[in-house]
Amino acid sequence: MKQIIQDLKKGNTLLEEVPTPLVRKGQVLIQTHRSLVSLGTEKMLVEFGKGNLISKARQQPEKVKQVLDKIKTEGLLPTIEAVFNKLDEPLPLGYCNAGEVIGIGEGVTDFSIGDRVASNGVHAEIVSVPKNLVAKIPDNVSYEEASFTVIGSIGLQGIRLANPTIGETVVVVGLGLIGLITAELLIANGCNVIGFDFDDQKVKLASNKGVNAFNASTTDVVKIVESLTNGIGSDAVIIAASTKSNEVISQAAQMSRKKGRIVLVGVIGLDIQRADFFKKELSFQVSCSYGPGRYDEDYEQSGMDYPIGYVRWTEKRNFETILNAISKKQINVQDLITERVSLNNYLQIYGDMGKGSIASILEYPLQSINRSEIVAVKHFAIRPSSGIIGIIGAGNFTKMTVMPALKSSGAHYKYISSAGGLTAKSLANKYGFEFSTTDYKHILNDQEVDLVMITTRHDLHAKMVIETLASGKNVFVEKPLAINGEELDAVLNAYNNQIIPKSISVGFNRRFSPFSKKIKALIGTTTDSLNMIATINAGFIPPDVWVHDMKTGGGRIIGEACHFIDLMVYFTGSKVAEVSMSALGKTPTEQTDNAIITLKFQNGSQGVINYFSNGSKSYQKERVEIYSQGRTLILDNFRKLEGFGFKGFSTMRGALDKGHKCQFIELITKIKSGGESIISFEEIYNTTKASLAAVKSMQVGGWIKL
Repeated sequence: MKQIIQDLKKGNTLLEEVPTPLVRKGQVLIQTHRSLVSLGTEKMLVEFGKGNLISKARQQPEKVKQVLDKIKTEGLLPTIEAVFNKLDEPLPLGYCNAGEVIGIGEGVTDFSIGDRVASNGVHAEIVSVPKNLVAKIPDNVSYEEASFTVIGSIGLQGIRLANPTIGETVVVVGLGLIGLITAELLIANGCNVIGFDFDDQKVKLASNKGVNAFNASTTDVVKIVESLTNGIGSDAVIIAASTKSNEVISQAAQMSRKKGRIVLVGVIGLDIQRADFFKKELSFQVSCSYGPGRYDEDYEQSGMDYPIGYVRWTEKRNFETILNAISKKQINVQDLITERVSLNNYLQIYGDMGKGSIASILEYPLQSINRSEIVAVKHFAIRPSSGIIGIIGAGNFTKMTVMPALKSSGAHYKYISSAGGLTAKSLANKYGFEFSTTDYKHILNDQEVDLVMITTRHDLHAKMVIETLASGKNVFVEKPLAINGEELDAVLNAYNNQIIPKSISVGFNRRFSPFSKKIKALIGTTTDSLNMIATINAGFIPPDVWVHDMKTGGGRIIGEACHFIDLMVYFTGSKVAEVSMSALGKTPTEQTDNAIITLKFQNGSQGVINYFSNGSKSYQKERVEIYSQGRTLILDNFRKLEGFGFKGFSTMRGALDKGHKCQFIELITKIKSGGESIISFEEIYNTTKASLAAVKSMQVGGWIKL
């Protein structure tokens, strides 16, 4: 199928052939009939993509600070590589979609095949959208009209926050697409509406809809409002403009009555002068997109609705309100349409987004859709048993870490899979995969594939490892191997009962770092016990991010601290025997990421892992200390190793190297030549069990024996 994307690195807007998405749990698969181009938002994205690096940096100063912090902790070259890899990520365009339901995901009961629906799906021939972001289209509303649903909901949410009543005067600043719909909804609500814009065409269109509309470049906007309100001022101001100027917010305050309300829907300069707001006791609020539920993963992705008695208007209910208003002819969106363009001629819109259009509609030729969930990317000869890989998962870790590290491994790329298809297609193009797909079963069913690499969300790891072993293939899974005891037992059972023995490897990459290998060589094979301390300045992750969800991510201890349990297993050459963990705070939870883990090993060694998220970003992320036989080793952030008490060794320095590249070189070499796994399964199992036991220890308040 075809999808419109923005190339952030080269600045091109492309119509890309990508695999058709599979319908996912809690989602609806939609064949697009029409989609609306949001000329304001999408123009900003396109112009950002066309800008050079300096221009991009100026537009995102907060990102510049993050880059500078990363340079301090990880070095210049790794940071530059990370920035360019990020720019390689394709950006899907669009969020105003109308089409027909062609697939129903598990758990969806309020839609049927053939339903006409509006959603926030992207500009693509087929989209998979969570059910709470989909609304049914009334019979008397066309697909073209329904494509205004989401953009209309943005304006509607601004109105809900302004809370106007019949007879009040509301000013709408910016009469673009959102502003015009906002103004018409306000009139339908019984309000007196004053509108301002710099475009005569938009001013005229607003006037035809009953708005007292004026060109802001030729009038004193504050005096206009004062004269039309008998000197009282506006009851509310809704700002739907897009400008970097601070003048808009100042004028909004000046034209407001005492205790007036100002709501920002657009994007403007926000250098607010206290005096403008102080005397009138004005309220100011920023509207969040389509309404309550936006950016809440439980609502949008998990389908958990808000009780109507407590949250009357969610984003989905706002969708339904807009569709109802179109159905009842309370708003007319047809006269907002400037052009209708076939999807294949998309550059008629994106080639010149400054030509003054208001609403541009993309029309989809339904008869030409390629509905394949697999797309051929590049053809080349592949020799059987030559390190042929398929990758399941094309997210940030695959893009930023796995693929750059795999480049010199000697692997042959055949498949890459992602749920949506776009990210897989992008990486397939860049690295020369033969196929990109949305259905990972194609990888499992291909007899040529020697190794399957799994880099999905953590809750899928164990299931996919078991499926891969059942298909008779070696498997590499990014940590963790499992996020609970039941999953780990199932993996163990699958591993022990293989008909054709294959290996399991887990991404415990730090043991493969040249610094780690040097430590191991310096320690030697001594039987003396070690004292080890690993301090991890992990950085804060908001509590609503999926990694903290025990059912999806397993928490940061199971998902990330396991790296350092494995590293200590590697250094000691011994398995973990007992685990204890304590957490910061009076009422620690399973999702803790401020914890101290204490480990006892079978050979008498002991280790402490300080895993903290409340430290400074400017301080190094990882520090490891080892004490044994009157000697000490200090490893700083996998860039510098210092030795004390060692003859012939004092310091080792180098670029940041956490072992990813060496790990994959060894892995692919083993896949081609055979032999023992790069990490024994006994150690992988022990490390995983120890990380699970750490969380259990915190819950029960004592040591856990493995």
